[in-house]
Amino acid sequence: MDINELNELRYVIYDYSEVDKINFNEVLETSIDTLRLSIDGTKTFDKWIGETPPCILSLTTKGPILNNEEIIEILNTPEWSTPISGTTEN
Repeated sequence: MDINELNELRYVIYDYSEVDKINFNEVLETSIDTLRLSIDGTKTFDKWIGETPPCILSLTTKGPILNNEEIIEILNTPEWSTPISGTTEN
């Protein structure tokens, strides 16, 4: 994926309990098995290019639509990433 395609990506985080509403033909994830989950397993997200897919619009627990930079920032938080142990700060 080139930089222009990355800039066109849109993401939304939603509760995993709504995953049955996702039409995997409308988003860039290919199946429920390719979804990334939050550390506690309660949230996931999908991505797409272009207009927001109808399946995403139908979600009642969705957050704001995010761009690539915003989702990366969120995915680097403790809610989504396990901290690397054994490191110390000087």
